Amino acid sequence: MSDTPPAIEELLARLCGGTITSKDYVGYFRNEHGEELVFAQRRGEKTARLWHSDAEWQLFRVGDRSIRVGQVMDGMITVEDLVVDRSEAAWLSSCLTASRHLRPGAS
Repeated sequence: MSDTPPAIEELLARLCGGTITSKDYVGYFRNEHGEELVFAQRRGEKTARLWHSDAEWQLFRVGDRSIRVGQVMDGMITVEDLVVDRSEAAWLSSCLTASRHLRPGAS
């Protein structure tokens, strides 16, 4: 038996049920309600992947222009078809910024 803990990518993949490897830039967030979010960006892919426990771990494809304010209802923040709160949007924005260099055509 190995004393080496599993890699973070393996733990996050198990959590959200998605495919995440060491080739991905990853992020994890837990909001004030205990809901968990997982972010993964693979080098060369145009969009990143986002999973949210409150959306039954459904996969959302996200990019630099995915975060919208007021599209569904005035003042609501959405990412694709997912409503998020300010802290989740700020975290996602940070993940997208940190992984921008991995997306094609990004500067």
